[in-house]
Amino acid sequence: MKNIVKIIFVGMLLLLVAGCGNNMSTPTNKVEEFLGKYQSMDEDVLVQLDQVIAKDDTMNDDQKDKYKALMEKQYQNLSYKIENEDLEGDSATVDVEIEVLDYATTVSKAQEYYNDHKDEIEEKYKEKKEDNDNVVEDAVDDTLQAAEESAAYINYKLEELETANDTVTYTITFYLTKEDGSWVLQDISDLDRKKLHGLYEG
Repeated sequence: MKNIVKIIFVGMLLLLVAGCGNNMSTPTNKVEEFLGKYQSMDEDVLVQLDQVIAKDDTMNDDQKDKYKALMEKQYQNLSYKIENEDLEGDSATVDVEIEVLDYATTVSKAQEYYNDHKDEIEEKYKEKKEDNDNVVEDAVDDTLQAAEESAAYINYKLEELETANDTVTYTITFYLTKEDGSWVLQDISDLDRKKLHGLYEG
């Protein structure tokens, strides 16, 4: 009799543990895990950020460092609220409202101001260069000037972003599928990634 009781007890315990394990693998849990990696600046997130920045050929190393710091600030300030979870067989969607720093509006205003005050900004952010008559050739004057204008705009834009404090809310729908009993989050779109970065205009 005691053995039977033990078997029943162990069986109930195993079912309880299995139930807890399944509860931890819900669509909402997976989305929270994903967003939590941004908030905690998980190594995987930072590696991905480094890879994206490394591919950028419009910024110099100093500008890239500033941009990375801005993205890290964005991740740390990210907040979210789960709005809805919808299950349909082995597919699920989770609607999330996120709140992030409004970098998109800051960039838009910076571009508009730059267009109207180009000479002023070029002078302000003009990099000091040693005089070297052999470096600047007439044939590349236009290209060189365009590059300097671009660098000045990037410096101005980054400085404006460093002071950005306003926030904006977006809604992201996450898509998941069930594989081998666990929910797997599908890759988010480029537009949704822009929302996470606060750079979505829409």
